[in-house]
Amino acid sequence: MALRWTDTLDIAIELYEAHPDVDPQWIRFTDLHAWVCALPEFGDDPEKSTEGLLEGIQMAWIDEAR
Repeated sequence: MALRWTDTLDIAIELYEAHPDVDPQWIRFTDLHAWVCALPEFGDDPEKSTEGLLEGIQMAWIDEAR
């Protein structure tokens, strides 16, 4: 099953595994957007992203990295 923008925690886990040396607190939303869209499991429309969704993914990634 493909990941969608609303799969915040699952995306955060995938990003944590794909980029273990990145501190998600300092990532730019443009980079975050590109990295989410590049995940092999991601299957949602890139245009459906919002700042709020990206912020939620970033916060979940920060929690996952702790």
